[in-house]
Amino acid sequence: MKKICVAIDGPAGAGKSTIAKIVADRLNYKYLDTGAMYRAVCWAAKNAGVSFVDEKGLAGVVENLQLNLDYSRGATEVFVGSSNITNEIRSLEISNAVSIVAQSASVRIALVALQRRLSSAGGVVVDGRDIGTVVLPYAELKIFLTASVEERARRRWLELTDSGVEIEFAELKKTIEARDYTDSNRAISPLSKAIDAIEIDTTGMSIADVSKKICDLCEAIC
Repeated sequence: MKKICVAIDGPAGAGKSTIAKIVADRLNYKYLDTGAMYRAVCWAAKNAGVSFVDEKGLAGVVENLQLNLDYSRGATEVFVGSSNITNEIRSLEISNAVSIVAQSASVRIALVALQRRLSSAGGVVVDGRDIGTVVLPYAELKIFLTASVEERARRRWLELTDSGVEIEFAELKKTIEARDYTDSNRAISPLSKAIDAIEIDTTGMSIADVSKKICDLCEAIC
């Protein structure tokens, strides 16, 4: 059976990573978490004392970044050098900074090149914000996941509170709205739906239903 590239795009909290992992597991595909890559750059910049808006500094960070993603045990583990930073890159500080760092031309050029290399053989599910439009415009299946702001904020709030982080729902909703604006209006590779992408509104849908729909679409192509 032919193995294809599946690109899943959408705004923060639409369920991209969760769905992409499930689809990859069901199809026996590799899963590539591009968001984790940008978060790793944020972490490295912070540890190096580089401002998130320092283009020259970020260029140096990404040039020397020893980044490795391991998805061998059903979950993405992120390493920089020998340091496992999987949990650290999910902090609220990194979450709030990642859309800023993602505007860096140097960072995007380096990470897009890496993402293309890792996807070149097919049999991969890649999620992000510009996968179908920039990273893998040749992907055989492109999905654009979306959901209402309220639904996306609720999901993120539950995720944070379950991990012990206290935050007001209203504050989190404003943060997501601000990130939507930043992601959609950045000069380089803004969040947008590819012309040939299939849009799925996940508001009110179960994870199982969304995953099955995407797997069915993939199997119809293969």
